[in-house]
Amino acid sequence: MKLPFASHQDNLSSPHNHIKQQITGKSSEFESVDRKSISLSEDPLPLDNYEIVNQFEEWDSLIGELGFHDDPAKSTYLSSIQSDVIPPIMPLFLNSDSDEFMTRYNIDNENRFDFVDELSQIAECFETQSLQLAHVILARLNQRLISPNGKPLQRAAFYFKEAIQDLLTGSTRSSSSSSEIVQLITAYKIFSTVSPIPMFSNLTANQTILEAVEVATIVHVIDFDIGIGGHWASFMKEISEKSEFRKVNSPAFRITAVVPEEYETQSRLIRDNLFQFALDLNIRFEIDFVSVRTFENLSFKSIRFLNGEKIAVVLTPTIFRRFDAGFVNDLRRISPDVIVQVDGEGLITSLFRETVMNGVEFYSTIMESLEASNRDGGGEWMRKIEMFVLFPKIIAMVEAAGRRVTPWREAFGGAGMRPVKQSRFADFQAECLLRRIQVRGFHVAKQQEEMVLCWHSRPLVATSAWRY
Repeated sequence: MKLPFASHQDNLSSPHNHIKQQITGKSSEFESVDRKSISLSEDPLPLDNYEIVNQFEEWDSLIGELGFHDDPAKSTYLSSIQSDVIPPIMPLFLNSDSDEFMTRYNIDNENRFDFVDELSQIAECFETQSLQLAHVILARLNQRLISPNGKPLQRAAFYFKEAIQDLLTGSTRSSSSSSEIVQLITAYKIFSTVSPIPMFSNLTANQTILEAVEVATIVHVIDFDIGIGGHWASFMKEISEKSEFRKVNSPAFRITAVVPEEYETQSRLIRDNLFQFALDLNIRFEIDFVSVRTFENLSFKSIRFLNGEKIAVVLTPTIFRRFDAGFVNDLRRISPDVIVQVDGEGLITSLFRETVMNGVEFYSTIMESLEASNRDGGGEWMRKIEMFVLFPKIIAMVEAAGRRVTPWREAFGGAGMRPVKQSRFADFQAECLLRRIQVRGFHVAKQQEEMVLCWHSRPLVATSAWRY
């Protein structure tokens, strides 16, 4: 199933350059971040009224309508994950010559880098159009990486190998079957339960929008990466509670989601779920879906606007690969009150091999952070997250690698956009989130005007706000 997944920002490159130096002889261009220390006390601060809503609590009934049901053992399993404090974890990448590195990745001294080297060679062959040689090396690598097993680095390399193989053979993995949609929803539910990555993205983006559209009578969000839409349930709960506290009517809430053509089933599920949630909160709500193809032809003329509404736009770097650079100029014409950029997909450059190597490192970091979030090491649920959440993003990353696109910061600056400092309250919410998750290794950092979630020293996702 093809999904509108995001890609990564230009300057969230990796500080861990041992693998890249081994393979390419190049060091990382990571810019140091100003860390903000997060204390992981045994008694986490309560989130009180700012507790994150279970973003997917309404999906179960919809899954039932499709004739599929979650495994009843899931709830017990997830409860056990949430109840434990994870012990401290070693830094992600050790020196490549150390015994600790070999032990960590379960790779012997002679062959420890072979599969990464071969993956790099395949990527270079693709970059230079030496496709016959690429197929030869790929056949050898297929014997070495047979399945997504082993340590995070090996699993990440396997998924990138599969994505490159699809690119070389021209095969696709798109599907919209009911069973795969259910698997996708289930994987997203687990991911949002065991990892702070999606929760951090949604929490910081929602808070930025809430502050920008305060006291509005109509709130209109244009979302270019709606996923399965659960984060907007949290947003509706927030505006309902704020209105109740002020003893005023909740604003009308409108969403326009720009989605791929094959998103018909997901769109129906998102619509039904959010309508029911809005009804329970007594919020006036509507949602429209605009296909990517329609938006390509008509730009913002394909979107319906109302007088007096406050507009927020949610972007990911993916938008700059789908549409040309004129997109940001069209965006200016609708005068949005805030533009939220959510960036968390690894560093994509104009060099195919460099993107692949950055991606292997980035996604192995995510997998390691997921293992730390789960005392049982993941098992079946880890595999679901990797297959239905991370692997489609890896496929999108490989497909986008090598394309020459304007970096989104450059495009923003050229269009006269300026970053907006996020509030101290947004910082506080992120701190509370990490205290509640209680997985050591995560911390929040500030990089320019972005709020960044890091795993040890590696940035995973960043949220920033912009205005014209």
